[in-house]
Amino acid sequence: MQAAISTTISLLKLRIVSFIALAGLVGILTGGGALSPLEATVFTLAVFGASGAAGAFNQYFERETDRLMARTHQRPFASGRLKAGAIWPVTFSLLLVASLLMAWSVGGGLATLLVFLGAFTYGFLYTLVLKRRTVWNVVIGGAAGSFALLAGAAAAAGPEGAAIGAVPWALAVMLFLWTPPHFWALAVVRAEDYRRAGVPMLPVLHGPEVWGPVIFLHIVTLTAVSILPLGLGLGWIYGVFALGAGLWFSWTGWLLLDDPSKPAAKKVFHASLVHFAALSLGVILDKAATWAF
Repeated sequence: MQAAISTTISLLKLRIVSFIALAGLVGILTGGGALSPLEATVFTLAVFGASGAAGAFNQYFERETDRLMARTHQRPFASGRLKAGAIWPVTFSLLLVASLLMAWSVGGGLATLLVFLGAFTYGFLYTLVLKRRTVWNVVIGGAAGSFALLAGAAAAAGPEGAAIGAVPWALAVMLFLWTPPHFWALAVVRAEDYRRAGVPMLPVLHGPEVWGPVIFLHIVTLTAVSILPLGLGLGWIYGVFALGAGLWFSWTGWLLLDDPSKPAAKKVFHASLVHFAALSLGVILDKAATWAF
């Protein structure tokens, strides 16, 4: 049982999927408030399922590449724990369809389309088209998380509200800018892995004189964008989390610019996780305070 659970967690990329589902929840909380707590839970689970299906597609079609990387060679298909076969894409497709039906049942057509676009961006566009062909892979692929956030906002807007408000749009842009430095920092740490697998990540193709400033500018820009919701409806609680996490993230980016080393890149990577979690917590607490008073 423990082995089956571990395989499922790895196969569906549940750690990454949890962040994407959290983005969907943030979209719901900053949308129009049209969903009940039960409906919001169903929609968040739909985003979770669709993202898990996309992650499973990624692992299935990337199994040969995963075998070449120390970070991924123990994944189920790469390690041989699961044998490749037509049953797997069919199973993942059924999971995606079921998740889209869940999203449609409570969120409507636009929200469901956005959930699908998020899964399509990661499971197909990033995995099969972009990853091994262009340095823009994680830049364009970063739209997957933004689609999840916008999907939640569209679901919460309801049929009578504006499709998507200004706060979700600002947060979606922030998340789009967040993804590249998160993965580029990881690529600095795991450059040999990506080079061996033939994945053209920015730190693999260029030296620190290029990727250092690019990572730092992305971080500074996304930090500035993350402050915008303060003028669009979110309150001071969110502002404290956004400013604090943004300054810490920017500081680690500056340290990496000054010292383009693997330990410094690892700090940027961890700071990116803290940043996203802190912003999400800031939204949740800010909305909770609004409802309480």
